[in-house]
Amino acid sequence: MRILINHLTRMHGARICLAGVDLQTRRHVRPMLGPEAVPFYLLARYGGPFDMARIIDLGSPRPAPEPPHVEDHIFVASRAKFERAAAAHEFWSLLDDLRSPSLREIFGEDLRDVGRSRYATPLGLGTTSLGCLRPAGPPELYLTPGRDGKQQIRMRFSDGRINVDAGVTDLRLFNDDHATADTARVRALAQRIADGQDVILSVGLTRKFRVADDTPYFHWLQVNNVHLKEEPVWQLG
Repeated sequence: MRILINHLTRMHGARICLAGVDLQTRRHVRPMLGPEAVPFYLLARYGGPFDMARIIDLGSPRPAPEPPHVEDHIFVASRAKFERAAAAHEFWSLLDDLRSPSLREIFGEDLRDVGRSRYATPLGLGTTSLGCLRPAGPPELYLTPGRDGKQQIRMRFSDGRINVDAGVTDLRLFNDDHATADTARVRALAQRIADGQDVILSVGLTRKFRVADDTPYFHWLQVNNVHLKEEPVWQLG
């Protein structure tokens, strides 16, 4: 299976989450190591195969769907081979082909408003967890203090029907510790978006998470990556 990476996000600890598009079926695939996400040292910057806009041969991964994360596939790390980086026009063309104008079209009717412009699906519900959205207008990328005292990256955006305020987990917007926001890069990207550059968002649903012990688990809508037409192939390096 050959995939083109278009989702690359941070997770807590030494793990990252990544996904790409199967170049044969045009469906999203999320490589997983058993129940575990991918360790950070499989990134290209540490000698591994993975980075944004790279074509990777995963060998023959085994589907392991668990709604809403139906894209999960178990692969063997040693069999994942970097083939080549996609050209800018090739990568943007793929994003443009996959983009949807509607969050409901991507995630279905299980996606619901859970307050304060946050959206999520109930535990274990949904038929997909990954997609590409063309927002109805320029999104607003911003920084806000988090509960841990670190700057949190968030985005306000709309598909014309649903107005969302969601967390942003784009790995390229964090420092090398994968935990601290690169504030200068966030502000520079926010300005480029505000200047009217064409944007497609890689969006996704989290693993189960609850904000407090007395609240239910949800799969939260988040912005996985921000793609600009003027610079679609933006890699960690």
